[in-house]
Amino acid sequence: MNCWPPFWGMRIHIMHIASDWKTIQMRMKLSFWNKNYVGSHFGGALFAMTDPFYMLMFMNLLGRDYVVWDKSAVVNFVRPGRSTVTANFEVTDAMLAEAISRTANGEKYEPTFRINVLDKAGDVIAHVDKTLYIRRKQRTLVETARGIDAKLK
Repeated sequence: MNCWPPFWGMRIHIMHIASDWKTIQMRMKLSFWNKNYVGSHFGGALFAMTDPFYMLMFMNLLGRDYVVWDKSAVVNFVRPGRSTVTANFEVTDAMLAEAISRTANGEKYEPTFRINVLDKAGDVIAHVDKTLYIRRKQRTLVETARGIDAKLK
């Protein structure tokens, strides 16, 4: 993903993706390519560095039996970012268990997660509230029949 054109062009770099998909660490250095008119990080780049990750994490953690989409995002710019910025994502066992529990009977679940974008001093320069859409996929009649067949054998 580090070679994906929007990330590459804005100098967004994935520092680490855990093999179990429970943590991701991002970094973006300030450069000519991602700063705005007043010399701080361009807001669109700050949002882009947070955009797909909770969706990707839940997709990989829940598997093919679930539909996971980004539903909405709200970006709040707290102060200008004039240094390298970072963002960390974490999905805990409790977050995963809640998603599974809330969707067990086919209901949709729309959790919101906050991502803080930090400057090199550790100060929050922006926070992004990401809302996901999560639903357990409905089994088709063929899948249901196969499951019943397997139980009868």
